[in-house]
Amino acid sequence: MIATTDVKLNLGLRVLGRRSDGYHDLETLFVPCNAFGDTLEIKPAVRFGISIDGPCYGGWNPSSDLTARAWQLMHEEYGIGPVEIKLTKTAPVGAGLGGGSADGACALKMLSDLFWLGLSEKRLAALALELGSDCPFFIYDRPMFATGRGEILEPSGIDLSDYRIRVELPYGVQVSTREAYASLKLHEHASQPGEGKGLKELLQHPIEEWKGLVINDFEEGVFESYPQIAAMKEKMYAEGAVYASMSGSGSAVFGIFAKR
Repeated sequence: MIATTDVKLNLGLRVLGRRSDGYHDLETLFVPCNAFGDTLEIKPAVRFGISIDGPCYGGWNPSSDLTARAWQLMHEEYGIGPVEIKLTKTAPVGAGLGGGSADGACALKMLSDLFWLGLSEKRLAALALELGSDCPFFIYDRPMFATGRGEILEPSGIDLSDYRIRVELPYGVQVSTREAYASLKLHEHASQPGEGKGLKELLQHPIEEWKGLVINDFEEGVFESYPQIAAMKEKMYAEGAVYASMSGSGSAVFGIFAKR
C-alpha cells in the first residue's frame, strides 16, 4: 500500500496564552497544500521494520519517526501485526508545514485500511492526537478551523478556488517549534489590527483585506532571528500576492495570488 501526503498551511495563527499543562491555546485555519509531500509505503512483514530516505531526510533515528510511533500505537490498541514501512521524505523539515505530522496521520489511516479495522475519522483523529497536536488535522485533510492546542477542529467552508498558492523556503533555514515559542511575543490582540476580533471573524473579510489583519503571531520573533524569512514574505507581496504569511512556526512562506 502506497500513499502520498499533503502538507498544511496556516491562514492566520494566534497564540492566546500558555496553559497550565505547558501547552498554548491557539486559533488558526489549517488548509491542506500539495506543494510538497512525502511518499509512504506500508506492507505486512514477518517483523517490524522501517527505513527512511529522500532529500529531506535529516538522519534521525527511524524508530523515533511518527510513522513508527503510529504503528506502535495501533499495535497496542488493536493488536495489528508487524509491517515494513518505507518513507521517502521530500517535504521540508523545520518549515512549519507539518510534514512529519502528515506522515504519522497517513500511517494511521493506511494501517486501518491494511488491517481492515474500518476506523472512523473521529477515532483516527483521537489516535492521531497521541502523536501530536496537529496530527488530527491530517486525518481529515480538508480546511479546518483549529482551537485548543490545535486539536479542536471545526470544518471550514473557505474557498480558494479563485487563487493559486505559492510556497517558498529560505535556503538553509530551519526553525524548530521550540525556538519559535522561545521567541514568541504575546500581545493583547485587542491592540493589534482587527480591534480584538477573533481570527474566525477576521477570516470572513475578503482575502484582499487580510494583509495586516490576518496575522501569524510567530512572525515577529522569528523575523528578528531570520530576516531572510521576512524578506521572502515582502517579496511575495512585491510579486503581486494578495496575501502572504509565514506558515506555522516557520520557515516556509506562502503567497496567495489571484488567478489570471
